[in-house]
Amino acid sequence: MKIKLILVLAFFLFEILPAFGEPILKDEDLVVKKFVSNLSRPTTIAFVGNDMLVLQKDDGKVRLISNGMLQEKPVLDVSVSNDSERGLLGITTVDSTVYLYFTESTTDGGQPLGNRIYRYDWDGQALANPALIQDLPATPGPYHDGGAMVTGLDGTVYAVIGDLNRNGILQNYPTGQPDDTSVILRVEQGTYQAIGIRNSFGLAIDPLTGNLWQTENGPDSYDEVNLVHPNFNSGWETIMGPATESELSLLPSFENFVYSEPEFSWQEVVTPTALSFTDSAGFEKYKNSLFVGDCNFGNLYKFELNSDRTEFVFDDPALTDRVINAGERMEEIVFGTGFGCITDLEVAPDGSLYVVSLTHDAIYRITPKTMMADKTQDVDSTIPIQYLEFITIAALIIIAITVLKKMRNKNTQSKTAQP
Repeated sequence: MKIKLILVLAFFLFEILPAFGEPILKDEDLVVKKFVSNLSRPTTIAFVGNDMLVLQKDDGKVRLISNGMLQEKPVLDVSVSNDSERGLLGITTVDSTVYLYFTESTTDGGQPLGNRIYRYDWDGQALANPALIQDLPATPGPYHDGGAMVTGLDGTVYAVIGDLNRNGILQNYPTGQPDDTSVILRVEQGTYQAIGIRNSFGLAIDPLTGNLWQTENGPDSYDEVNLVHPNFNSGWETIMGPATESELSLLPSFENFVYSEPEFSWQEVVTPTALSFTDSAGFEKYKNSLFVGDCNFGNLYKFELNSDRTEFVFDDPALTDRVINAGERMEEIVFGTGFGCITDLEVAPDGSLYVVSLTHDAIYRITPKTMMADKTQDVDSTIPIQYLEFITIAALIIIAITVLKKMRNKNTQSKTAQP
């Protein structure tokens, strides 16, 4: 009975150890390392030159990582309403101009004044000269604030805001007035790239085509990855996931926005978040790939693009419908595990892929071995984490068996000594 208990314990440890160790990647030619820790609920990052700016959701601080070191003093501290999905949420850059999306308040944790987008100048030491560009709704909420931002190849800045639990014309109800919810916004122009969005934590630009891609979260089914053309209608609140004929018949028209099917869907929610392309040296074999993170399982997914870079292609026949249905396996698309809740994926000027983990309060760096300055130190001299799991489990089992043997010997000696 005690041996069985030990085996159960060992199995349990095998399941939970990856959550406490380094993440694992399928590709042995890539190395994943923790780049920086001791952050406080990081959401998104952006690069200005070689410096990295990191947003902290709840305290409204923008942190600076320079020369690989997290600087103690924040480069900006704004007051944010931070309950649920509110807070300091999104960042993107155009040269030395920095755009921030946050739920502004008079004090951290206070009532929201609005989801606001400000433009700042980066002077190398701080974010200066704030200018309010967009004053977006923040109520009723507190969910579905969105906040992800990205800059197009032509310099257009995009931001996404969810439905904030509203039911109006931009959520594909037949009546109401546009209220800047459930949209992807062209920030400086104040116009809509897309409508009908429930909530989103990810925007990315294809570096070859300039196409805009987005992740979208379903309620209790059908998360999505979407290719977002101009005047895109994502279908919420009528449609999530692949549309049926009856759903399409119920979708009202709004101006010249047109519904388009998701490029991929999960029937059972995983909460997809950030997404990113890699176009750097060292990642050549992934030049036709799109990486996507999730929040529920700590997975990093990889999708292969067709020759037009408008759809995904799969080897598994079960995925040809572009849906992971309940009970279907995800081996083909799962590229990495153990990241916790991923909130951002960004490619740095040095070509590395950075992964932001909200739950680990950390940022991880994924680098090809060919790009590493010291392969011996960073690769060959370390034991892969998947082997450390087995070593740790084996050691625990050996220790437990040794203790049990000693207890048995003691009991035997005790019984022998009895009159």
